[in-house]
Amino acid sequence: LADFMEELPNKMQEAAKIAENFDPEQFKNVINFATAANGGRPIDFSKENHRWFLRIFLYSKERNITLDDCENVTRSLEGFLDDLIPVKYYLEVSSPGLERKFKSEKEFIIFKGKRISLKLKEPLMGEVEKIFKGEIVDYDYNEGLTFFRFDDGCELQIPKENIQSAKLYID
Repeated sequence: LADFMEELPNKMQEAAKIAENFDPEQFKNVINFATAANGGRPIDFSKENHRWFLRIFLYSKERNITLDDCENVTRSLEGFLDDLIPVKYYLEVSSPGLERKFKSEKEFIIFKGKRISLKLKEPLMGEVEKIFKGEIVDYDYNEGLTFFRFDDGCELQIPKENIQSAKLYID
C-alpha cells in the first residue's frame, strides 16, 4: 500500500498530462473507418465543461435510421473506443435529426438533393433577403453551393464564404 500511495501522485500527473495534450484529430480517421459500414460519421468530438463528448451521427439515403441502428453501432464501438481514447468521454450515437443545423461542409454533399433552410452572411447581389428555403443541387469545396431556391425557382451559385448557416428543412 505504501508503494501505491507513493506512486499515485506520479500516475495522476501522467494521466493529467495525457488528457491535457489529447488531440481528437489523431484518431478521427480510425473512427471514420470503423463507423462507415453503418453509415456513421463522427461530426463532433468536443470538450464541454471539462468533459469530452464523442457524437456520431448515422446517415442513410435509403432508409430511416432506427434506435436499433444506433444501439448496434454503440455496442460495436464501446470496447474499441475505450482502448483508443486515453481520456474519459461520453459517447452519443444518433441520427442527425429532422431539422438539425449543418456542422461541416461535408454535410452539403451528404444531403445533396435534400431540402434546407439557408442563411447567408450577406444578401446576394441585387437582393435584400438573406434566408432561403430550397434544395441542395450540388456542392464543391472550391465553388461553394449550387442551390435551387423554392420562392422563384432560380438555381443559385453561392460561395461557401457567404454561407452563415444551413439546416435540414421539412415541410
